[in-house]
Amino acid sequence: MAKQLNEIDAESLTFKARVAALGNLPEFFKLVWQTSRWMTICNFLLRIARSMMPLAILWVGKHIIDEVVLLGTGRAGVSQEFLWKLVGLEFGLAILTDILNRSINLMDGLLGDQFANYTSVRIMKHAATLDLDQFEDSVFYDKMERARQQTVGRTVLLSQVMGQIQDLITMGFLAVGLVAFNPWLILLLLATILPAFIGESYFNDRSYALSRRRTPERRELDYVRYLGASDDTAKEIKVFNLSGFIIDRFKTLSEKFYTENRQLSQRRATWGTFFSFLGSTGYYLAYVYIIYKTINGAVTIGELTFLAGSFRQMRGLMEGVLLRFTAVSQGAIYLSDFFEFFEIEPKIRKLLNAKPFPNPIRLGFVFENVGFQYAHSSRWANRHLSFTLHPGEKLALVGENGSGKTTLVKLLARLYDPTEGRILLDGVDLKAYDLDELRLNVGIIFQDYLRYQMTLAQNIAAGNIIEQDNRALIESAAKQSLADTLIEKLPAGYDQMLGKRFANGVDLSGGEWQKVALARAYMKDAQLLILDEPTAALDARAEYEVFERFAELTKGKSAVLISHRFSTVRMADRILVLDKGQLIEIGSHEELILKKGRYAELFELQAKGYR
Repeated sequence: MAKQLNEIDAESLTFKARVAALGNLPEFFKLVWQTSRWMTICNFLLRIARSMMPLAILWVGKHIIDEVVLLGTGRAGVSQEFLWKLVGLEFGLAILTDILNRSINLMDGLLGDQFANYTSVRIMKHAATLDLDQFEDSVFYDKMERARQQTVGRTVLLSQVMGQIQDLITMGFLAVGLVAFNPWLILLLLATILPAFIGESYFNDRSYALSRRRTPERRELDYVRYLGASDDTAKEIKVFNLSGFIIDRFKTLSEKFYTENRQLSQRRATWGTFFSFLGSTGYYLAYVYIIYKTINGAVTIGELTFLAGSFRQMRGLMEGVLLRFTAVSQGAIYLSDFFEFFEIEPKIRKLLNAKPFPNPIRLGFVFENVGFQYAHSSRWANRHLSFTLHPGEKLALVGENGSGKTTLVKLLARLYDPTEGRILLDGVDLKAYDLDELRLNVGIIFQDYLRYQMTLAQNIAAGNIIEQDNRALIESAAKQSLADTLIEKLPAGYDQMLGKRFANGVDLSGGEWQKVALARAYMKDAQLLILDEPTAALDARAEYEVFERFAELTKGKSAVLISHRFSTVRMADRILVLDKGQLIEIGSHEELILKKGRYAELFELQAKGYR
């Protein structure tokens, strides 16, 4: 259903498309039911009870008026006792109506909050199953952004649909009296309300089309707002005096949104006024007709109030139901954005009969003519890669920025699957191994590691979160990465909140953060460790010490390291040189220097800087 609806041009939604969108509601209510069964049932029962109240109050009111008229005529045998019982009954119904309204609002709020939380968790769980390259696609991000918006926005849809059911039941009760009096009154109502329904449908369609078209720009607006007011960006914004540029960009985008909204809102208000006039005209024509019948004695004063009240409420309910249908169908179309996100499936999947990860690795990793190409890109990030990473070997990757070093290690960790060729581990395709075991046996720290606004212990435990309560392991990992040297400056030790986003947080220097990030690599007893320039903020001596310690701690294990400092690179057993995604040289430091190729050229260029 979601795919079918998303194929419809957002600019040309039809009544048929809106009706088709209602097909999303069963799946929507399935999610609501899964959120809380008892609250869903309770909400439904409360609304049924509430739908009976208008007719009951009008009916009691009719009898009150008729009793007052009879008492006013002084007719013999008429007692006030029945009148006051009716008044008491109407008072009780009014109190009950208020209790039901408040109970419904309470249930809507609680169920809405639970639904928003439940669907947010569903989105996070599904996002966790998707491939890394999908997150690097702007089209995917637009879909995920729309899905996120629906987690809160669709709680309103729940109230709308339940309210629609409630009003339809109420209309059924009220229609009985009006049909008995004159069925043409209901037809008059429809004739005067339908234009408003059609107009509202049209403007809702335009609003949906506008919102959908803006998704990429809205993400940019949110990003610019973040740049202009964030602790992460404040330093650079001040240094480069970027605030004016960012504010101007925000104004440009926000004013464009405002202009489009204003134009649509003005047209909607103008036509809405005209349609409201038609509806009011229809109501007062019917009202005049009922008064005329009363004057001529065809109905009593009590029946006049009952019919006038029924007609007035019927008009409001019918108008609400028709207009709400547009909102409900529009909400159901938005639901297709939500469900479409869950239709995105990963290419890298867990196999049912996957092979256990070898322990220990015996033959190593073998790249056989491996190539990788990002979606929507004509350029190959890696191509024709053929080499072996032997068990216990330390392999360094060298190349200019954009040469494919990071893509290669992502392939090795199976964050990507090759577009062509294959990667073997101990003679078996890497795809055949259990994905969870593979990730547990490969420790990788990237240069753009996250600085979690959490405690020091939690930051380190992120490397193997199932061991978050293993304080001994956390302290051991910190010691191996030299992050334990930070303890003296942190008042709460391993329980110290890092970062300035939350109260009592302590920020670290770039080098200190990198030691914390490196500790994550030691949280797992991984057979392959990958360091993708995680020490860039360290000075040359500190980086050398880290890698020297790294080499000592990874004896007997395979390791891949990326660094632009050749004093570090030369510590590796072999060095693989990349250029434009392809392997051009491989060998030890001494062997590559003797070849006088690209590696020797890059080494000499860096050496000149130290002379």
